[in-house]
Amino acid sequence: MPASGLASSALADRSKDNGQQDVREVGECRKKDRRQADCCETGPPRGGNPQIAKAEGDAPVQAYIAALPGWKGDVGRRLDALIVRTVPGVRKAVKWNSPLYGVEGQGWFLGIHTYTNYVKVAFFRGTSLRPVPPGESKSKDTRYLDIREDDQLDEAQLAAWVKQASQLPGERM
Repeated sequence: MPASGLASSALADRSKDNGQQDVREVGECRKKDRRQADCCETGPPRGGNPQIAKAEGDAPVQAYIAALPGWKGDVGRRLDALIVRTVPGVRKAVKWNSPLYGVEGQGWFLGIHTYTNYVKVAFFRGTSLRPVPPGESKSKDTRYLDIREDDQLDEAQLAAWVKQASQLPGERM
């Protein structure tokens, strides 16, 4: 298994009389038919983003973070702790398989989503932050920060962006 903790899709040739020759291993799941393996994954999907039911509060966010594999879990815990320290009383939820952070009555100011090789932090009013976060978006207001495994996280800059973002009108979702 890769160091990231993600179970890679491994195909093993198994000759069977029933015509189902491939065994695909995905997490703990084993199906003899590749078409079935794609629909029954028990771990995170190939991109590493956990599938957590839509819910409000800290518990679903913590469940999301706990389900993150390897280094992504470490990044998720650091981001969550930094956001909680920077914005006392921050509102949390998981929607669309992404943790969201907001201020009660103001909407959501930040979201997190994981991909195969990075964790994406979305600042929904990112173009109003100074300095502007580096990642561009199709949305005119949103800016991203992509965090890769070996990146050194500038926590002071991230905390400054989080503080600024929390003071702006948030997204209604």
